[in-house]
Amino acid sequence: MIHRPFIRKAINNIFFRFIFETEKHNGIAELLEILGSIINGFVLPLKEEHKVFLVRVLIPLHKPKCLAMYHQQLSYCIMQIVEKNCKLADTVIRGLLKYWPITNSSKEVMFLNELEEVLEATQPPEFQRCMVPLFHQIARCLNCLHFQVAERAFSLWNNDHIENLIIQNRKVILPIIFPALEKNARNHWNQAVHSLTLNVPKIYYDLDPELFEECLLKFQEDESKEDEIEVRRETRWKCLEELAEKKASGSEAVLVPYEANTNGASG
Repeated sequence: MIHRPFIRKAINNIFFRFIFETEKHNGIAELLEILGSIINGFVLPLKEEHKVFLVRVLIPLHKPKCLAMYHQQLSYCIMQIVEKNCKLADTVIRGLLKYWPITNSSKEVMFLNELEEVLEATQPPEFQRCMVPLFHQIARCLNCLHFQVAERAFSLWNNDHIENLIIQNRKVILPIIFPALEKNARNHWNQAVHSLTLNVPKIYYDLDPELFEECLLKFQEDESKEDEIEVRRETRWKCLEELAEKKASGSEAVLVPYEANTNGASG
């Protein structure tokens, strides 16, 4: 018993060195497996130090490139804590968003797998606190050109609990994901993703046609504005190119205006 604080501190130091310095250690998965058994025995309510351990150690362990080596054990530890205190689901989801991979598709699929597990244990109040940044990220995943990422993101709608949370908060969520759905329906190269894309809007159209029409109208307005901006940009560049051609064809040199430094001492 008296050695527990020392052991926890030693394990934490190993994790800190791994996360922020070396990213090299052969026993991370095994240490997490041991911690999984320890966390399973935590009494309720959770102590503050256990919450700090979640925020400072477990969540940052998503950062290293070699996450695949120990992700199963890490996910188990995090889920043990969330199941003991569902109010920490918001903290975990925001932590995942903080370390969400940008260019690593296989790691992104792992994040989506873990996200589904966490969302299954998430209650409506915690879900509402993080749903806006969460669904901005999910919208990016739906639009991903890597078909496995897009398919995994769409599979969230196959989970009844998550689908119910989304439906309850559809007035906030649908306007966020609608542009991604429309772009997929028009342009996505993968046939399976294209088919999945068509299924999701149908749910909301049947459920709340007025909201669906509002989102569609808003998307069309935003699209027309983007087209106008693109036309103005092209016109501006064309004018600059014509001006440059005139300058180049003339015998006069092109002078760049120079403002003298009025604050400097005169020579």
